[in-house]
Amino acid sequence: MVEPWQDTTRPARTRAADLLARMTTEEKTAQLSSVWVGADTEGADVAPGQHTYASRSAALDALLPYGLGHLTRPFGTVPVDPGEGAARLTELQRTIRGGNRFGLPAIAHEECLTGFTAWQATVFPTPLAWGATFDPALVTEMARAIGTSMRAVGVHQGLAPVLDVVRDARWGRTEEAIGEDPYLVGTIGTAYVRGLETAGVVATLKHFAGYSASRAARNHAPASLGPRELADVILPPFEMALREGGARSVMPAYNDIDGLPAHAHAGLLTQLLREQWEFSGTVVSDYYGVSLLEEAHRVADGEGGAARLALAAGVDVELPAARCFSPADPLPEDLLDRAVLRVLTQKCELGLLDPDWEPLPDVAPSAVGGPVSGDGSVSGDGSVSGSGPMSGGGPVDLNPPHLRELARQVAEESVVLLANDSGALPLSDGLRIALLGPLAHEQAAMLGCYTFPRHVGVHHPELPIGVEVPTLAEALRTELPGAVFGDDPAAAEVCLAVVGDRSGLFGRGSSGEGCDAEDLQLPYGQDELLDEAVASGTPVVIVVLSGRPYALGRWADRAAAVVQAFFPGQEGGGAVAGVLSGRVAPSGRLPVAVPRHPGGQPAPYLAPPLGRNGFPSTVDPTPLYPFGHGLSYTTFAWEAPECDAPELPTDGEATVRLTVRNTGDRPGTEVVQLYLHDPVGTVTRPEVRLVGYARVALDPGASAEVHATFPADLAAYTGADGRRVVEPGALELRVGASSERVHHTVPLTLTGPVREVGHDRRMRCELRVK
Repeated sequence: MVEPWQDTTRPARTRAADLLARMTTEEKTAQLSSVWVGADTEGADVAPGQHTYASRSAALDALLPYGLGHLTRPFGTVPVDPGEGAARLTELQRTIRGGNRFGLPAIAHEECLTGFTAWQATVFPTPLAWGATFDPALVTEMARAIGTSMRAVGVHQGLAPVLDVVRDARWGRTEEAIGEDPYLVGTIGTAYVRGLETAGVVATLKHFAGYSASRAARNHAPASLGPRELADVILPPFEMALREGGARSVMPAYNDIDGLPAHAHAGLLTQLLREQWEFSGTVVSDYYGVSLLEEAHRVADGEGGAARLALAAGVDVELPAARCFSPADPLPEDLLDRAVLRVLTQKCELGLLDPDWEPLPDVAPSAVGGPVSGDGSVSGDGSVSGSGPMSGGGPVDLNPPHLRELARQVAEESVVLLANDSGALPLSDGLRIALLGPLAHEQAAMLGCYTFPRHVGVHHPELPIGVEVPTLAEALRTELPGAVFGDDPAAAEVCLAVVGDRSGLFGRGSSGEGCDAEDLQLPYGQDELLDEAVASGTPVVIVVLSGRPYALGRWADRAAAVVQAFFPGQEGGGAVAGVLSGRVAPSGRLPVAVPRHPGGQPAPYLAPPLGRNGFPSTVDPTPLYPFGHGLSYTTFAWEAPECDAPELPTDGEATVRLTVRNTGDRPGTEVVQLYLHDPVGTVTRPEVRLVGYARVALDPGASAEVHATFPADLAAYTGADGRRVVEPGALELRVGASSERVHHTVPLTLTGPVREVGHDRRMRCELRVK
C-alpha cells in the first residue's frame, strides 16, 4: 500500500506534511542532522574548528534508527576513485534507508565552487575568473556540466555559488567571490545557479550575508555594515539568484552584523528571506556555524542553546555533522516542525520520498563523459583513469573532454590584458625568453583553495593530483616550440616575470579561506623579483596568477606589458600561454580593481565622491587599473548612441542603441559596459555603478549594434527612511570599456512621482547584440 507521503501525484509539501505527522521527535531531529563520514580528526582543518567539533559530533550508527538529513562530502573528504565513490555512496544510502522505519535516504552534498570538488574531477577556474569573463551564458553552461557530473554519481546538493560582494581584497576568500560589483556578482552568480539547478542539483547561496564586509578583511570578523550598504550592495545578488535562478538553499555567514551573528539573525533568515522574498527552500548552516554561536560569538549557553537560537532564527539543517541539534536537548516543537517540513519537502522534490527511489545514480555514464580506458592506473601525465560501478556498471569519468573544453573556454575568456603600451605582446615564436619566478613552474599557480588538489589533495602527497594541470612553463613550451627559454634576463629578448599566489586554507597559503592579507603587496618577496627583472633593461612582461589583485604601481611605468589571471584552473596554463602568443584574443575584464599602492584599500569603486581621491585626504585610493578594465590586441570604435526615451516615467524604460566596430587587423571581443551615474540623491550615491554589459565578438572590419533596455527600476536605492525608491530627476548612463573609460554619456530624466519598489522590481538591463 502506498502511503499519502509516497503518492507522487500529490504536491511535495502535502506529502511532506503527511510524513511529518507520523514522526517522533527523535526522527524529526534526525532530519535536521548530518554526518561527515571519514572526516579527519587529526591532520589540518578544512573547516573552522573541525578537530574541536568532529570528535564531539553524533556518529552515523547512533542516528541510523531515526534517519538522517544530510551526508557531508562523500567524494570531497578524502581521495576516492569516482566509480568506487559512487558504489560506496550507493551502499551508504542503502544502509541509511534500511536503518529507519520510513526508509528515508539522506541528501548528499558536496562543494562545487571550482567544479565538483572530487578526485579526478575537472578543475575549473575560480569564481573571480568567472567574473572576469563577463559571460553569464558560458557560466551557465559550465555549471550545468558540473551539476550533471555530480548528479551522475548520486550527489543532490552543491555548496555554491559564493555571492559575497568583495569590499576589501585583503580578504582571503576574494578568490571565491565573483567581483566587487553587485550587478556583476548577481548576474554571473544567477547564471551559475541556473545551470546547477537545471542539472537537478540544489544550488546553495553563500554566505548570507555581509561576510565579505568584515572589519579589516579578517575572516569571521564582525561586519560594520549600515542598513543601506547591506540593502543596496550586499543583498541584491542573493535576491536575484533566488528570484531568477531558482536556488533552493541558502547558507548563513560566519560573521555578525552589528552584533547579530548571521546564524542567529531572524531578521535575515526569516523576516527578509522567508517573509519578504518568499523563499521556500532550506537554510543549511555553514560548517560548525551553529557551534560557533556558543564558542566564538558567545551568544548561547551550551550546545542546546545554540541549537534553539539557530532554529528560531531560521536555520533548518546543521552541517557538517550533528552536534547541537540533538534530541537529548529537546527543541521547541513548533520550530522543529517548521524546519523538518522544509527538509522533507526538498527531499520530496528530489524524488527521495518516491516509493520506487533507488540509491543508484540516475544519470548514465555517458552524461558524465562516457566510459574511460584503463583500470584505475596512473597515466604518464599524472592523471588517473577512474573505474567502478555506476548505474549498471562501467567506469566513471569526471574529467571528460567536454568538461575540459568548457574549462578551457572559461579560462581563456577570463585572462585580462592589463597593459601593453609598448606592444610587447603578443610574443612571436623563436624569441629568447627569460622565464622568472617559481610560480611559472608550479601547478599551484593555477588552482584555487576549493579545488580538490589544494583543498584535500595536499594532505595526500602520496597520490597523483588526479587531473592533468600543465604549468605555465610547460604550456609556453608547447605554445612557442621555437622559443629558447632561460632564466637570465640579460641574455633574453623578453622577460616573463610570473608572480602571484599559492592558495590554501587557514594560513596554509597566501590566498584562500583563512588566508587574509595585511596589505596588497605581493607575497613571498616577489616584489624583489620584479625589481630585479625591470632593472635588467630587458622588456618585462608581468604575469600575475593570483586569487586577489595585488598592487602593481611600483612597476607600472617600467613593465612592457601586464597580464592577470585569477587561478584559471587545469586549463589555465594553456589559456595564459595562448593570450601571450596571440592565439587567444584577450577578452577578460577586471571584476575587481588592481590597486596602485599596497595600502590603497578599500578601492573607491562604488564609493560616493568623498570616498574617492581628493581634498581633504592625503591618501589617494585611485586604482592602477579600475573595475571593468581590460585591453585587446585590436582596436574598437564606438559610435554615438541613440536613446528612444531621454525622458521616461519612474516606472518606465529607455532603449539605448550604439554600434561598435573592430577597426584593427585582428579578431577581438569588446565588452560594452553600461554604468549609472546619479548626480543628486537623498543619500550619498556611488559615482558610478554597473547596470548592464555585453560581450561583442568581432572580426576585423566587422560591426555590431548593441541594444540596451534600461528600466527605471535600476535607478532605485534605499533612502533615509529605509524604503527602496525610484526618484524623479536627472540621471546619466555612461557607456564605456570600464568604470573609468567612458566613451559616451546618455542623459536621462525621470519624471513623475517618487515610486517605492519591492522584491518584484526589475533587476536587469537587458543587452542584445545584433
